Amino acid sequence: MALRKPHLITADGLARIEKELAYLTGVKREQVAERLNRAMDDGQDDDFVDNAELEAARNEQSFLEGRILELQDIMRYHQIIQEDETPHEHVKIGDWVTVVEDGSDEEERYHLVGAAEADPAEGRISNESPLGIALLGSKINDIVSVNAPNGEIKFKVVNFE
Repeated sequence: MALRKPHLITADGLARIEKELAYLTGVKREQVAERLNRAMDDGQDDDFVDNAELEAARNEQSFLEGRILELQDIMRYHQIIQEDETPHEHVKIGDWVTVVEDGSDEEERYHLVGAAEADPAEGRISNESPLGIALLGSKINDIVSVNAPNGEIKFKVVNFE
């Protein structure tokens, strides 16, 4: 049997996932079930083939159940990223990394996390993303390169903690 790769996640990320899973399996499932029932009731007089609301409700249910399965898998096969307060020389998963893009003076700060809790809009980038891969193992003042759709982007590592 092949070994399963664990979902790397911070303690805060695990708490967010537990909260989302509870919401989806409770409140959201009930809402979707009600929507399905309404759509089926509304469509009894119509031809089911043309019931767009029923189709949309089924799609929502399918998406919801897929997300629930994904979160349950994360909960079952996770590994907590240990927060390490001791100084270290290289960027590692769990670090907050401050970078400056080449040609810019604006600093950007990212939390390097596992893919299960990545959310770039919130500053959490995956260790499996192109930038995450480039940052892992780097030191302060290193220049890292990322291949992006519009070409190569270079970042200078300013700090990490």
